[in-house]
Amino acid sequence: MIHHRHDHAQHNDDKAHLHPIAGHDQSRGLSQRLLATVLVLTFLYMIAEVIGGFLANSLALISDAGHMFTDVAALALSFLAMRFAVRPATTRKTYGFYRIEILAALVNGVTLIALSLVILVEAYHRLSAPEVVDGKMLLWVSTGGLAVNLIAAYLLSRAEKESLNIRGAFLHVLGDLLGSVAAIAAGALILWRDWRWADPAFSVLISVLIIVNAWRLVADAVNVLLEGTPSHIDVHKVEEAIHGVDGVRAVHDLHIWTITSGRHSLTAHVVIDDPRESYRILRELRELLASQFGLAHTTIQVEDPTFATVVNFKTKTTT
Repeated sequence: MIHHRHDHAQHNDDKAHLHPIAGHDQSRGLSQRLLATVLVLTFLYMIAEVIGGFLANSLALISDAGHMFTDVAALALSFLAMRFAVRPATTRKTYGFYRIEILAALVNGVTLIALSLVILVEAYHRLSAPEVVDGKMLLWVSTGGLAVNLIAAYLLSRAEKESLNIRGAFLHVLGDLLGSVAAIAAGALILWRDWRWADPAFSVLISVLIIVNAWRLVADAVNVLLEGTPSHIDVHKVEEAIHGVDGVRAVHDLHIWTITSGRHSLTAHVVIDDPRESYRILRELRELLASQFGLAHTTIQVEDPTFATVVNFKTKTTT
C-alpha cells in the first residue's frame, strides 16, 4: 500500500515539474540566442586582431587574438552542446544529453589553461629579449577588441549564472576583455616611454588571471561529473529540514546532485510513523525542498518502520 501511494504521489510530482522545466527551457533558448550573437561578433573581430597582431609584432595582441580564436571554438562548442543537450531522453540515456554542456565547460576550462601556459612561455622569452612593437597599431586594434569584448561580456553576463556551459564561454570572453585592456596599456606605455617589456609583461598578468578563473570552472565541471553535491546546498540542513516535517521518523540514502546547470535532483528514503499520512508527508516534503533549497526534481520513497527495519537488516547481513 505504501508503494502504491508513492507511485500516485510521484505522478503528481511530475505534473508539478512542468512549470520549472518550462522556465528552464525558456532560459536555455535565450542563452542560445545570446551565444550565437557573441559567436558572430567574436569571429569577425578575431580576424582583425590576427592581422593587426602580426603587423604590429605584438605578443599582447597576438595572445588576445589567440584567446579570441579559442573563444570562437569554445563558443561554437558551447552552442552545439546546448543544441544537442535538448534532444529527448532515450532508453540508453534516461537523463537525456544534458551532461554534454558540462563536458563542453570542462573542455573550455582546460583549453584556457593550456593556451595561457603557452603564452607564459613565449612571454618569458620576450622579457629576456624585448622586440620592436608598433605601439600605435597595437593601441587602435586592442581598443576595437575591447569594445567588441565589452558587448560580448554584457550579453553573456545575462545568462552565465544559469549554465556552467555559458559560464565557461563567459570566462573566455572575460579573458579576452582583460587581454584587450592589457594590450591597450602596453600600447600606451610603448608610445609614451618606449617600454617594450610592457607587451610581454601584461601578457603574463592576463594569463595568470585566466588560469585562476579557468581552474575554478574545471573544478566545478568535475564536481558535477562526479555527482558531487551542489556547492550552494548543505546536505545536513536538508536532512534536518526533512526531519522537521511532522510524521517523519528518519531519513536515509539521501543523495543530492546536479544533472546539468540549474537542474538539481534529490533522492531519499523517508521512514514515517503512520503509513496513512504518506500523501500529506510527501506533499509537505516536496513543497519544503522546492521552496527552501530549490530542489524541484525529487524522488522520495516512503517506508514504514517495519519495512525500513527489514531492509536495513538485509543490507547489514549481506555486507
